[in-house]
Amino acid sequence: MFTMAKVKYEEELCGAQEDNERQRQLLDAVYKQPRVVLNRADVSEKYIFPERQEPEFPGVKQEEDLEPLQVKEEKRQQPPNIKKEEQLPPYIEEEEHFTELPETGVHLKTEDERQYEENKGAESPSRQQMTNDDSRLALMSDGEDASHAAHTAEDEECDDDVTCPTDGKRWKCSQCGKTFGSKSQLRNHAMGHIGDKPFVCSVCGRSFSRKETLTTHTRTHTGEKPFACSVCGQNFAQRVHLKTHTRTHTGEKPFACSVCGRIFSQKGSLKIHTRTHTGEKPFACSVCGQKFAFKGYLKIHTRTHTGEKPFGCSVCGQNFAQRIHLKTHTRTHTGEKPFACLVCGQNFAQGGDLKIHTRTHTGEKPFACSVCGRIFSQKGSLKIHTRTHTGEKPFACSVCGQKFAFKGYLKIHTRTHTGEKPFACSVCGRIFSQKGSLKTHTRTHTGEKPFACSVCGQNFAQRGHLKTHTRTHTGEKPFACLVCGQNFAHRGDLKIHTRTHTGEKPFACLVCGQNFYSKGYLKIHTRTHTGEKPFACSVCGQRFPTKGNAERHKCAGEKSG
Repeated sequence: MFTMAKVKYEEELCGAQEDNERQRQLLDAVYKQPRVVLNRADVSEKYIFPERQEPEFPGVKQEEDLEPLQVKEEKRQQPPNIKKEEQLPPYIEEEEHFTELPETGVHLKTEDERQYEENKGAESPSRQQMTNDDSRLALMSDGEDASHAAHTAEDEECDDDVTCPTDGKRWKCSQCGKTFGSKSQLRNHAMGHIGDKPFVCSVCGRSFSRKETLTTHTRTHTGEKPFACSVCGQNFAQRVHLKTHTRTHTGEKPFACSVCGRIFSQKGSLKIHTRTHTGEKPFACSVCGQKFAFKGYLKIHTRTHTGEKPFGCSVCGQNFAQRIHLKTHTRTHTGEKPFACLVCGQNFAQGGDLKIHTRTHTGEKPFACSVCGRIFSQKGSLKIHTRTHTGEKPFACSVCGQKFAFKGYLKIHTRTHTGEKPFACSVCGRIFSQKGSLKTHTRTHTGEKPFACSVCGQNFAQRGHLKTHTRTHTGEKPFACLVCGQNFAHRGDLKIHTRTHTGEKPFACLVCGQNFYSKGYLKIHTRTHTGEKPFACSVCGQRFPTKGNAERHKCAGEKSG
């Protein structure tokens, strides 16, 4: 009897010692954890994992914090009939208890907050401890309703911005380390790690990990736009779109480029702009492989393969691949010229035309030929000029196959086949196939001779005539016959001379049918039929059919003189 009582007493003593050891380990584990600042009382959540760090005030007793732990530990005591070997090791059991015990939010202090509290504690340690204890107790007494209100307020405040850019990010993801302003945001974020998308759209079947995202998506089907601008009244489906739109009124541009300093009102615009510095072109054409920095550019480029022209003119029905081209075209109907020159006031329908025009005032010629160094004010002019070096003639006549370096030359040449002469003289009514020819002809009426010889001062109506005249001073004869080697000052003279070798006589008299080498010879011959004598002697008045005959005439008046 005595022996049984002794054995029972020893078992009770061992159990008490084990309990004491477990309590000691629990106190050690809690003491090594960071001091908990209670921001809300919410006992419904169990999976908040604070990071381990040294306590801020090691010397301060934490009896108020330890008391709930002891109560919970007593409730979790193992029944005495469980075998010793089936119990978990004490350190594992203590870690499980610890992870479930702190059922309130853990404030992750930043370095600035820690420094502030240390400085403040150095001035008045006792007052700091009193303030912390009072605030902790006040928050604990608020209960579940206060916690729910805090969650709701933070959820509404950070609904549109998951990262919640305030300093109060107290909820940390154990997977990626990202912090959030509310517990519900952390919960929604965690679904992204596990790939859970429980919210399904009843219209299109698309799945979402957040209920709020599904609600926003549903508006694409319903057309609902609950967020209105207080300035202009424009409505938006998402709050963040309203926020972006508001910057068009305030002028706010919070996103700055770290390279050039240019600022933007939208984060997406900054991201796109950054590609101008990095050279990144993430959008590739599936047909030809050409890459683009912007998705919109790829979309426009794709139409060159598909031939799609979705933008139609409501006036003439002409279609365009780009909206901006339609907008520019519309001005040909409206006559709108919104771009005005600040120097002369001339208006233009396109901004590019104004830019080119401005160079006529500044004299700027930014485009230089890499072969001869000649400079141009327009990129297109340089491109056309380059063909004089390469000999490229990309424009071919569909009738005779003759090729030209310039599109304008082909257009003029085509009129030789069609007989079109769209330019008429307002004085005599004569018509021409080229605008330049009309301009030159007009000088026969006005008597204008703007081209003067720098040697003798003689004036000419055409630049080509001046160039030909200059050779009479220089003796230059750049046109050589390939048959006999004879040189000529004029290309036309060489052409006529060549016919003496070929025997070609393309000009025929309409009266007698006689053929001639040149148009001038036919003209002189025609006078034998008409009797026309346009050249007169200045002394006796005798008239002659050719200028040469008039110069060779020696009349009696001249001899007596």
